[in-house]
Amino acid sequence: MRRKPIELAAVATAAVPGLTPTAVSSAADDPADFDSALLLDSEDKQWRVRSPRHAEASARLETEFLVLRAFAPAIRAELPFLMPTVAGSVRLGNLSTFVYSHLAGSTQSVEELTAGPAALAREIGTALAAIHDLPHSLVSNADLPSYTPNEFRQRRLNELDQAATTGKIPASLLLRWEHALEDVSLWRFNPCVVHGDLHEDNLLVESGRVTAVTGWTDLRIGDPADDFAWLVASNEQDFVDAVLAGYTGSRRDAPDQHLLRRAALSAEFALAQYLVKGIAAGDAGMVAEAEGMLETLAADVEEHGGQAISVEPLPAPAARADDAAQSPAAHSQSVGVAAAPAVTVVPVPVPSVEPVPVVPAVEVSPIPAEPLPSDEAPADEDSADEAPAAKPSVRPSAEDTSTAAISIVEVRKH
Repeated sequence: MRRKPIELAAVATAAVPGLTPTAVSSAADDPADFDSALLLDSEDKQWRVRSPRHAEASARLETEFLVLRAFAPAIRAELPFLMPTVAGSVRLGNLSTFVYSHLAGSTQSVEELTAGPAALAREIGTALAAIHDLPHSLVSNADLPSYTPNEFRQRRLNELDQAATTGKIPASLLLRWEHALEDVSLWRFNPCVVHGDLHEDNLLVESGRVTAVTGWTDLRIGDPADDFAWLVASNEQDFVDAVLAGYTGSRRDAPDQHLLRRAALSAEFALAQYLVKGIAAGDAGMVAEAEGMLETLAADVEEHGGQAISVEPLPAPAARADDAAQSPAAHSQSVGVAAAPAVTVVPVPVPSVEPVPVVPAVEVSPIPAEPLPSDEAPADEDSADEAPAAKPSVRPSAEDTSTAAISIVEVRKH
């Protein structure tokens, strides 16, 4: 259930003793995860309230609280922007609501940012560089996730397989994303500290400058391209180039050459992640919205080719028909979509086989045998009676090499 701004103001008074709100308004945030509000108190100070809508979002806010505590004053002083400070929190049931002290600046839409001066774009690039140059120990000491390039790629492949099982993602997008994820040359980058949830709502801007960065719920060591996904999704290449120029000029390490390709992939794949989140939450509106955006993306890629997200070009449809049948994502997608067979198999008639009569290879005539002497007759009469009378015994000598020493068994025809 959503909390109205007036309800959040009441919660804030419990979280921060002495806080007396005089005005309240809603604040931009991720509507699937949080309810947010801006407060003005009796001393004209501003506060921000973030209330989670489910347990996973509450855990993210608690993680952010640990992250903000890990930013020592010395680290904060080196950053070209301000960071939030937790003023108080209150737990309602199994969910924790947090109140943050006011930060100067306001959020702007992507359209407003891209239409702004080039100096603002470079400011964003400088802020990104400062985040990515943070020491790795900041993340490891807080026991936050850390991924190598291959681990990150494999994690994304696992997410792709999970998304494919929904049966709601166009097969062309599954093949496109899987091809990029299997392009190993694309995933050679130096892992760094990543904000993980960077977009226009977490940037505060004032007088053409980035004054603060908020939303530190997904800090990790991973792919720096994830923090560029929202920029690439704007489809304003001049703006992206200006941000990248500011970023390259400020970073201690030069960015890898495939940064923007992976960012474009991350921007597209975010739609699949949004779909999975909507299904998990049982939100039919989110699911319908995600399906519509995925269909629009698939049509755009089909008509215009889409942004380059891999180094190796995607094979032609005919050439990759067999590969699609073998791919994990395509196999999972078959749960919801029936795939047409790539090859038509014509049954070959089985020839009839007539039995060939069995003919002995060699015709052998039996050799008459001499009867045994009387002294060598069998002592046991019962045994003699059991011996076959039609096959007289012949005792060959040690040097006898005649065929009489060979027992001939007659081959019967069946």
